[in-house]
Amino acid sequence: MKSKIMPSLVLTIICAVAAVLLVFSYELTKDRIAEQKQIRFNKSVTVLFGETESTLLNENFGEDSVQAIAVTSDGKTAIQVAADGYSKGGINVLIGIDENGAVTGIEFVYLGETPGLGTKIRDNDNFRQQFYGASAPNVQIDTISGATFSSKGLKTAVDTALKVYTENKEAILNGK
Repeated sequence: MKSKIMPSLVLTIICAVAAVLLVFSYELTKDRIAEQKQIRFNKSVTVLFGETESTLLNENFGEDSVQAIAVTSDGKTAIQVAADGYSKGGINVLIGIDENGAVTGIEFVYLGETPGLGTKIRDNDNFRQQFYGASAPNVQIDTISGATFSSKGLKTAVDTALKVYTENKEAILNGK
């Protein structure tokens, strides 16, 4: 009887210790991780708009893929969107939108797409420039050969940012 209970007991103790260590390590690192995400976000906003002061909104306006929205003092908006490319959630970008509602820039916060293929959406300036000036969702683009899923993923991210901006412009610019 003892030989049947002992392995289960040992396994239970190992699992309990592992769970406690996991919780402890999470509590120990969660603030640093949040701080690093904030630093990366601020750097991306600076790349899009230059040195400027921005207000971070705590709202995603019903879009789960929208991770953050920042508004500068001169009415420019940066919307961080995570989208699926070839890999799920592999495209995390900051879309810069000017005071007139047009896309002015795209800055990659994270790109988990296939190196050499999916990463072409970041490395090819001509591809990204297709989005600049767009002010309404459903932007028409030419995809990159070999990076079709990634191209469509970036298009989805831009469309989402423009949709959120156009539908909620007043609330965004008023900082609500």
